[in-house]
Amino acid sequence: MLDLQIRQSLGAFTLDIAFTAEERGVTALFGRSGSGKTSVINAIAGLTRPDEGHIRVGDTVFFDSARHVDVPVEKRRIGYVFQDSRLFPHMTVRSNLEYGLRRVPAAERRIAFGPVVDLLGLGHLLDRRPRGLSGGERQRIAFGRALLAQPRLLLMDEPMASLDAARKAEIMPYIERLRDEMNIPIVMVSHALDEVVRLATTMVLIAEGRVRGSGPVGTVMGRLDLSAVTGAQDAGAVLDLTVETHIPEDGLSVLAFDGGRLTVPQIDRPPGSAVRLHIHARDVIVALQPLAGVSLRNALTATVIELAEAGPSSADVRLAVGGSFLIARITRAAVRELGLMPGREVVALVKGVAFEPHSGGAVSDRHGRVVDV
Repeated sequence: MLDLQIRQSLGAFTLDIAFTAEERGVTALFGRSGSGKTSVINAIAGLTRPDEGHIRVGDTVFFDSARHVDVPVEKRRIGYVFQDSRLFPHMTVRSNLEYGLRRVPAAERRIAFGPVVDLLGLGHLLDRRPRGLSGGERQRIAFGRALLAQPRLLLMDEPMASLDAARKAEIMPYIERLRDEMNIPIVMVSHALDEVVRLATTMVLIAEGRVRGSGPVGTVMGRLDLSAVTGAQDAGAVLDLTVETHIPEDGLSVLAFDGGRLTVPQIDRPPGSAVRLHIHARDVIVALQPLAGVSLRNALTATVIELAEAGPSSADVRLAVGGSFLIARITRAAVRELGLMPGREVVALVKGVAFEPHSGGAVSDRHGRVVDV
């Protein structure tokens, strides 16, 4: 487990951060630019020293002010992937990859060169130099170099921020493979909600140097104050489901979770596979009873948990569906006319979903497209 609790003065800015995360998977630090996300991973890496607190990864203590422990940067064994690849331009791809490996004693090399090259699809690039490669290819090499340094922990500081949409789509599946196939915890800084929804297992919401929320992505994404805290305008929620069955004659798949079932256009995953759906607030309708005689197929029994203003004429409604949450954005007039209040039983009608990979590795539509259901 990653266990972090630090306080650090950075000029007029104070970082006061505490969270824990599971040792496997991706922990995403999400928030506005300037909220303190990069300062957190710099402290983890040992590039800056907190004034007080502790940083632990499993049984390894990197920093503990009370015990006067401050492990030097070079002994923390942390891989760091920056926004730009920072490759050595005079070296071949092979030499760049081997740079970190050569610095680790042979007896401590648990991650081998060949599997990393295969994992990241770098075999055909080994004899080339970075200058002629695409941004996505250079970032994959940076991932490989960081892995071959045999890290206890992998840090990523907005690794896709400098990539255009095409290169970003190219690199995302490789980060998923790192998450799913390498037994290395990853901490990723991002202010792009689509990256967090697609890649993260744990989400830490940071604003003004403090943690405003942390936990599973679905739980944090279900907060009504997400937009206010982060500036993200596209409110929505995340559901993790399992493929229950396919109906090939109708071109449909049935996805199940503890809150019910959703029928979606058929996806290329076998029954039992995990799928993550990003359901935007604008694609959820609230009704007081099931509707008949409409083409909309997906209706979930829900309970109103919370309401909040979302603009001059609109409101966000947080709905519990089983152990998960949805958010519906409706007019304030509709809230009044329907008599919505916490505890009210309603029906959530889902108009569309965006497919995302699940932390368990299942992937449906990699483009995150919204489809009508």
